[in-house]
Amino acid sequence: MRPIPPSPAPTVDLAAARRVAVDAAEAAGALLSAGMGGPLEIRPKGTGGDVVTELDTAAEELILGRIRAAYPGHRIIAEESGILDGAPGEEMVWLVDPLDGTNNVAIGMPVYAVGLALCARAEPVLGVVHDPVSGRTWSAVRGEGALGPEGTPVTLAERPRPGRENNPVLAWTQGHQVTATDRVACGLRTALESRCARMLQLWAPLVAWTMLARGDIDGIVGYLPEIVDLPAGALLAAEAGAELRRLDGRPYELGIDRTPSELGFVAARPELLDRLLETTAEFAAADPRPTGSAGQQERRDGGRAARDGQYRPREHELADGDADVPPAAPFEPQQRGEGPPRRDDRAHIRPDEQ
Repeated sequence: MRPIPPSPAPTVDLAAARRVAVDAAEAAGALLSAGMGGPLEIRPKGTGGDVVTELDTAAEELILGRIRAAYPGHRIIAEESGILDGAPGEEMVWLVDPLDGTNNVAIGMPVYAVGLALCARAEPVLGVVHDPVSGRTWSAVRGEGALGPEGTPVTLAERPRPGRENNPVLAWTQGHQVTATDRVACGLRTALESRCARMLQLWAPLVAWTMLARGDIDGIVGYLPEIVDLPAGALLAAEAGAELRRLDGRPYELGIDRTPSELGFVAARPELLDRLLETTAEFAAADPRPTGSAGQQERRDGGRAARDGQYRPREHELADGDADVPPAAPFEPQQRGEGPPRRDDRAHIRPDEQ
């Protein structure tokens, strides 16, 4: 996914949309920063160990208000609100993650971000990521490069940082539906950890994407990633010079109509990509998710849903032991207590991704 040619002309001024998105993300970031110091009500969300707070919903309401005021006809897919329909036949779709890193916030760890992406039909054309902790914002328009704080261009350096030529620093991200006993995820993660200097699990993928775009880390591997926060970060890193492939090495086509198995990715500095793919392709071949005609039908169904405004982020559960994967020591499931988690009750927060 690099270089990225400009998309067919969307029905919106992307420079103006960038300003709207940046302003909304930064306003949401100020709201989040102000609320970080006080007590939070933390509620479980779904069955995969995810949580939600009142900060998530308040920040999302602020962003949605800004988008609706500027683009009342656009469709929106938001992390907490789900689908918000737009005008009949509208092809522009916003993806909104008001607080990427809620599990971090729940335990008092200030690692989180705000992300917005604008898609023309299913294809991302604009991405914005704001880091409320540092107050910095990054953005990218497809085919026009990436911008950092103060509008300065963001481009990967020609060489990795000293000492990292053969010992890269990576980040790992996975969807909430991935269980602690998923053999493909456990095997792949273990193999990658043995072949790098360090692998970060930030629980906030948007933060990792900005780190890759800046060259702070050298690559990211995503296994069944969440769709809402993926386009903004991936577009930013790709426009800065990172390259993306599917886990099996095939070309990566980022779109909200893709199946979960098509969204898994390796993103890295160009000279590192092939080395990472040597590892990921081995495990991608053992993944039991549908391929061939079944996978194509799933993608066609997803594409129609996205175009018709009926898209929902998918959750695919894997049965334990389904895959014939290379042997690896399994990660033990973490124990969780009963009842809704609180900020000071850390044992109740499962440290799964994001």
